[in-house]
Amino acid sequence: MRKLYEKQEVLFAALWIAAYCVVMAPIKERFGFGSIWMLLALLVFAGAITAFVKANHAEEKYGLAGWPRETKRFLYFIPMWILATGNLWDGIAPSCQRTELLVSVLSMILVGFVEEMLFRGFLFKALLAKDRTATAIVISSLTFGIGHIVNLFAGQASFETFIQIVFAVSWGFILTMVFYKSGSLLPCIIAHAMIDVFSLFGADNAVADQIYVGATIVTAILYCTYLARLKTTEEAAHSGEA
Repeated sequence: MRKLYEKQEVLFAALWIAAYCVVMAPIKERFGFGSIWMLLALLVFAGAITAFVKANHAEEKYGLAGWPRETKRFLYFIPMWILATGNLWDGIAPSCQRTELLVSVLSMILVGFVEEMLFRGFLFKALLAKDRTATAIVISSLTFGIGHIVNLFAGQASFETFIQIVFAVSWGFILTMVFYKSGSLLPCIIAHAMIDVFSLFGADNAVADQIYVGATIVTAILYCTYLARLKTTEEAAHSGEA
């Protein structure tokens, strides 16, 4: 694994993503997010990723070393925080109760960590080292969105999956740009976890869901355009900017 990481980092990332999809899709289909099996599988992935990062002293590389400096430059990530609450815009109606809800919440938090590490951490960083910045951002964002096609194999309707892909691609651009410009993956992990956790509590309203998707697309365009004009945290520090 270490040799593959050093010689073929993009392939290394792709294999991690493939393994995640292959393992998690059937577990989700058979047991759902409220199952202890889902939680255990996610714990295994999260633990393996954490162990790998620590063993290779790659916390800084993957944005786990600390919170971004000068968050004012990124508008304190307010557009992202507001958008992350979108699943609650149509009201609150928990999808399950008690123990199942607790397990689901824990699973969703782990999904936020694991998926950010796979798509923003492993894949984006690997692409960034090999390709131009714009190419790395686009591929990472699109892969994150298209990766949700795995839900088709978990029994989800095709139209619903298509909307989810569009939604995920938009979020993919936001999260990738935030990570690239700020140098920290922590805000992305928190935002991702918020989206997934709140999805357990939101009421099922088709109109509100469409509004949320539309707001996500518009916000992605505006916020990413703003972020694109900023220097990265490293560049700003080097130039002495506030």
